[in-house]
Amino acid sequence: QVQLVESGGGLVQAGGSLRLSCAVSGRTFSRYTMGWFRQAPGKEREFVASIAWSGGSIYYADSVKGRFTISRDIAKNTVYLQMNSLKPEDTALYYCAATLYGLRSRPNDYGWWGQGTQVTVSS
Repeated sequence: QVQLVESGGGLVQAGGSLRLSCAVSGRTFSRYTMGWFRQAPGKEREFVASIAWSGGSIYYADSVKGRFTISRDIAKNTVYLQMNSLKPEDTALYYCAATLYGLRSRPNDYGWWGQGTQVTVSS
């Protein structure tokens, strides 16, 4: 099993930045792909970005390309989501997730989830 714990959310003004962290523990996860998703009230869970733990291949949603950067620190067993130029529409609960199926964007392809961290962007 894989355990995921997110942190780093908060309240920020539009145009600001936040860095989310996802601490990963449990079984050997070199084969996993890690993803970030978000869910706003009344909306479906939405893919944000993913990264292959071993090779670092990366995939972004169009809505965050050029503003968000996903990365991982193998020594610290942590995945990051650097969010710049934040907009009010980025407001959501952000989840870290893991999958064995490669760079996927569907929530159903991910079998392990964290509890989420809230990001609120004020206008």
